[in-house]
Amino acid sequence: MKALRVSTALLCTTAIAFLIASYGGLDIQLSWRSNDAQAIDFFGKDDEADAAAGEPFWKENGATEAIVPQGVPAGFADLAERASPGVVNIATSRTVVQNAPRSLEEFFFGMPFGGNPHDFEGSPHEGVPRKIPSLGSGFVISEDGYIVTNNHVIEDVDKITVIFEDKTQLDATVVGRDPKTDIALIRVESDKKLFALPLGDSNAVRPGEWVVAIGNPYGLEHTVTAGIISAKHRVISWGNYDDYIQTDAAINPGNSGGPLLNLFGEVIGINTAINPQANTIGFAVPIDMAKAILPQLRASGHVTRGWLGVMIQKITPELAKEFELDGESGALVSKVVPDGPADEAGIERYDVIVEFDGKSIADLSELPRVVAGTPVDKTVEVTVVRDGKQKNLRAKVGELPQPELAELAVQSEKGPAAFGFAVQDLNPELAQQLGLDTTDGVLITSIKPGSPADDAQLRRGDVILEVDRSAIGDVGDLRAQLDAADDGALLLIRRSNSTIFVPIKRSAG
Repeated sequence: MKALRVSTALLCTTAIAFLIASYGGLDIQLSWRSNDAQAIDFFGKDDEADAAAGEPFWKENGATEAIVPQGVPAGFADLAERASPGVVNIATSRTVVQNAPRSLEEFFFGMPFGGNPHDFEGSPHEGVPRKIPSLGSGFVISEDGYIVTNNHVIEDVDKITVIFEDKTQLDATVVGRDPKTDIALIRVESDKKLFALPLGDSNAVRPGEWVVAIGNPYGLEHTVTAGIISAKHRVISWGNYDDYIQTDAAINPGNSGGPLLNLFGEVIGINTAINPQANTIGFAVPIDMAKAILPQLRASGHVTRGWLGVMIQKITPELAKEFELDGESGALVSKVVPDGPADEAGIERYDVIVEFDGKSIADLSELPRVVAGTPVDKTVEVTVVRDGKQKNLRAKVGELPQPELAELAVQSEKGPAAFGFAVQDLNPELAQQLGLDTTDGVLITSIKPGSPADDAQLRRGDVILEVDRSAIGDVGDLRAQLDAADDGALLLIRRSNSTIFVPIKRSAG
């Protein structure tokens, strides 16, 4: 009987095991005082949720074929050898008066790589004019001697010497320059044809393409570096016409004005600026921007630009909500110049310009470039958003006023020249570039070394607001006030974000 019971138990156990296997698992819940506990599943329960949780939710397996970079060079030696004769080193010098310990002067002005402070021309004693050398780069664009460089390389210098790859040195003269884009055109006279670099199409280049920079960093002539285009259309707050090419090709002080080349040996940019906190972030002016203004620089020495006559600012999320805008595109008009093109067209303060001459204005920086490139006297359509509604207006583009410069005439003892500095009127575009919210006052553009202005430590870029407590509206006001001053005057100066009083004495001569 006992054996029969055992056999029956084994038979039942086998049957139960067979049923469990047939249904794929066992799910047993135990309840003890209303607290359920999940029993262990020894047979691997098929739960879809648990299976999904264990599956990868990311993409694997990319393209069936690897993307091989186009135009991968085996080296840059042939390109560098072909282009180098068209790249030049530019040596300049300017006269300064030492009014500070030499160590401080070296901090402010810097020195060529490996230079010795006693190599400067002139006396090391305080108050004596001396020559300060500087180095930059450039490139030949025509066989008859025209050379492109940066404006800041040749601005306010006494002498320009161009040094070619074969060590030939030629004196250069300034043909024209444009501070707004930091482009300058100079020329040398040579008895033989020069090797000129071809200009490419900067609009066609794409991020990721190979580029080569050749220049004169730290006085190390004809240094070649290579990298890629990192980005286009960079705005680095250097002016209203920022539209830089960013590259990781090494660019250092002294590279300024040198060419950024594609693999065809064409210039697609002018190396101009660096990020001093990173050695792989450099910026170049697109060559298309240079090609648009070089004919004007050769013909007249300066650039004629279109002018609308407005001051603008960026649209922020808060302003977009305030002005009932769908997004942050456009340029907000903060001031309209009386009797200017915008005023005559009916553009008003608080308008948001979203389209100009058929071109959408997606960002604040785009409007100055579009207006500047529009022919003077052309009538264009301007679309603005006013009180949440679009309004179409017509504006006749004017000519951007050229700054009125008060020349530093040594023989004159009138106005600013009597104190050794030059000034110009402020216009809305210049005020905006300097971060000023008003065009009141006049801008100091240069200081004569050793002059009363130099002794008073006035600086280029200072804005004169008052003379002897009288407000200054323009250059004419300043001349009248300074002419009326006897031995000197008290100036109220705006410098950066502060205002200071500066006493200045009239020259004894």
